[in-house]
Amino acid sequence: MAGIFILLVVLVTQVSCHKPCTMADGECEFWFDIEYKMTMVKDGAALYPKDGKLYKYDVVNTSIAEPIPIEGVATADGWEDPRLLIVVNGQFPGPALEVFEGQTIIVHVSNSLPSESLTIHWHGLPQNGSPWMDGVSFLTQCPIMPGQSFTYRFKATPRGTFWYHTHIGLMRSMGPYGPLIIREKKQLREEEFVFTITEWNHDWDSNIAQLKEEDGMFVNRKQINPTYSLDGAEYSLFRFQSALINGKGRYYDSTGKHNEAPLEVFTVSQNASFIFRVIGVGVQYPFRISIDNHDLTIIASDGFDLQPRSAESFIVNPGERFDFRIQSDKSVNNYWIRATTLEIDVDHFGLAILRYDGAPEVDPSSSRKVCTLQSKCVVVNCPFLFYPTQSNTQCVTFDQLKSKAIDPAPPGPIGEKEEYFLNFAFPGISWKPGAVNGRTFKKPPVSALTQPQEIGLKCKDDCGDEKVCQCPYSLDLENGKVYQMIFLNMGAGKGFAHPIHMHGYSFYVLKMGYARYNATNGKIIGDNLDINCRGNADRELSFCNEATWANSSWLGGNVPGIELENPPRKDTIIVPTGGYVVVRIIADNPGLWFVHCHIELHNMDGMALVLNNSFPMIPLPPPGFPRCGNFDYNTPAAGNKRTVKKEHDDNDGDEHNTIKALDNIDALKYNNTFWAITGCLMALVVIEFLILVYTCRKATHKLKGESFDSVAMK
Repeated sequence: MAGIFILLVVLVTQVSCHKPCTMADGECEFWFDIEYKMTMVKDGAALYPKDGKLYKYDVVNTSIAEPIPIEGVATADGWEDPRLLIVVNGQFPGPALEVFEGQTIIVHVSNSLPSESLTIHWHGLPQNGSPWMDGVSFLTQCPIMPGQSFTYRFKATPRGTFWYHTHIGLMRSMGPYGPLIIREKKQLREEEFVFTITEWNHDWDSNIAQLKEEDGMFVNRKQINPTYSLDGAEYSLFRFQSALINGKGRYYDSTGKHNEAPLEVFTVSQNASFIFRVIGVGVQYPFRISIDNHDLTIIASDGFDLQPRSAESFIVNPGERFDFRIQSDKSVNNYWIRATTLEIDVDHFGLAILRYDGAPEVDPSSSRKVCTLQSKCVVVNCPFLFYPTQSNTQCVTFDQLKSKAIDPAPPGPIGEKEEYFLNFAFPGISWKPGAVNGRTFKKPPVSALTQPQEIGLKCKDDCGDEKVCQCPYSLDLENGKVYQMIFLNMGAGKGFAHPIHMHGYSFYVLKMGYARYNATNGKIIGDNLDINCRGNADRELSFCNEATWANSSWLGGNVPGIELENPPRKDTIIVPTGGYVVVRIIADNPGLWFVHCHIELHNMDGMALVLNNSFPMIPLPPPGFPRCGNFDYNTPAAGNKRTVKKEHDDNDGDEHNTIKALDNIDALKYNNTFWAITGCLMALVVIEFLILVYTCRKATHKLKGESFDSVAMK
């Protein structure tokens, strides 16, 4: 019966009359087919790049040959040996979803991968009222297995630049991501461009890259060492070969010669204003974005408008988004758009082209701005306080920006139980897992949001000061209360800057504290002294699992220098190594919300926790919502029981324990009526199917000038 139901859904999908989303629509419906694809292949033939174009593998003389159209080809960096991708509707990156604020987004996802499960996360959307649509595997839903489908349905709010990506395992660097743009219901006054940026390895898939990062990076018997930023922060061992802008880039060999692969081109008219929406879809590196000969005006980040800030460049980390405006007030020509990592002693970059109408279709010859004492380069969103003096470069940290809207932070005072110090670090000595306060996050075997009575895991007594444990670490939030969180990156486990992403919320950024640096070269010499790590007497050796303010008068929200009147808001923020970030939220969105480092390796290593926001108030998922879990002959599945016993907290009273089922577990009895509901749904699907067939055929015959009724039964 279930198979018949799925078949009917597929038939309805196939005959549905899909149309682009308009301002007048209440719903915007999309279909995603997730499948494998190979780079540099089209219609069964291998391709190679030349002069920014593509040619079939057996073409010898490109001057007389017709190039292969790039449409439908995943070029990546043009490396000729095809690399496996996971794509959405055959596209890399996936299709951009562009909708209007307040509309209902419906996305039907089909998993056509033969041997991998998946979920889709809608990055940056709060999912208020629909927490089971957040798309985090084994937290808000069960994975979509090969051959299965799942329909996401949620509100398009707020407006801004967002994106979607898979949220299971090690899949993101293989390509299943794309932009999600939510616009105001107003006509555009400026043309817009969407711009995704990621690092790229053309040899390995995500799983191989992860294992090499963990076990040691060796290539041709040579060990590859980590790289560093100028402050001494380390980057994990992701082998970087190219950077891709909107899925396109070029491979440069050791001599600096590139393979002539096609690049992304943004074409603008002269003397106009344009907006770029930049999305950091990468898995490891921050990129510094600039356009030759053009100043950038930063106007928004993570969906929230900022007071405009002029800059030569800005830095975007994995998970972050920045919107900027440019004026096309230069001569008609081609100009390089540059995306350069913050690594020192290596040259890792990606390129795209800003082309004025009427300019020749050639590579630019422009140069990057020379920063001088009289004309310094301003860089927005630095992960450290300053560049060396001789670079003539001025850092603007994110907390120096201001919200454009009048949006004051939720006020204090903050009680002891509403102020959390969270150290995102690698605090082990011989074993170095990622952790938050020494807790390495371990996902449950079920969908924790909808099967809470089956989680079966807790943070036990082996968690604590100067210890590392594995468990589903969570914080319990009470609805309507104001919470202040201090994201740390300190003690023995520091050394990497972490872009921390919070699901379910956009937080107010009140203050950022940075490490202590050598005043000459900018290298880190120690942790910020505002924080007391406690534990080990040597703060540089402490795991910093039980941190607090060094000055006790700062407790309760009394931190000097915090911005309360006009703080910027974000859902992803860089936490500098040796430093901290103070953020606030109002706990008004019941759900289970993942908080994690958006570097893929660090997330997989367990650098995460969950905000357990008012579990009794979480709305029930739709009837028939998928279930999953372990199986044991000796333990009956909870779903087979007629009633579900309410669980109580039987641990030692630790507030930072595992996710609790709390008071609405009994409401999960909707599963007992599954077949009755399924029968009704099947009847509705059949009716919808007949209506859609009728409507679509009628529309078709109307275009032909025929009366549908006269031919309906032919």
